[in-house]
Amino acid sequence: MNRTAAQAQDRFARIGSVAGKAESGDGSIRVEVAPGGLLTDVTLTHAALRSGTDAVARQIVELANKATRRAGDRMYRALSPVLGPGSDQQLASLGYEPLPDDEDDAPYVGPGGR
Repeated sequence: MNRTAAQAQDRFARIGSVAGKAESGDGSIRVEVAPGGLLTDVTLTHAALRSGTDAVARQIVELANKATRRAGDRMYRALSPVLGPGSDQQLASLGYEPLPDDEDDAPYVGPGGR
């Protein structure tokens, strides 16, 4: 167990923060979550506020869900090689699964490719 913990610690040191990020198409709302979905940051521009509170709230929830899937994908990619074959089910039970090929895993992509 100590060897596995050391390998995991080494992987996290190499890949850095394991967080999920998502941004609205126009860049007016950005969210960041920790693995498991804990919301750690929300950024709103004045333009986001013009769409009304209900629309902003819905978009924050949608973006937080997308960011949570991204964080789970990053955690899966960090731990799967360390835990080895057969770990997929264990990681999935924790909410750490690879993203499907058709789901975007790019970090913040806003206007102008920011």
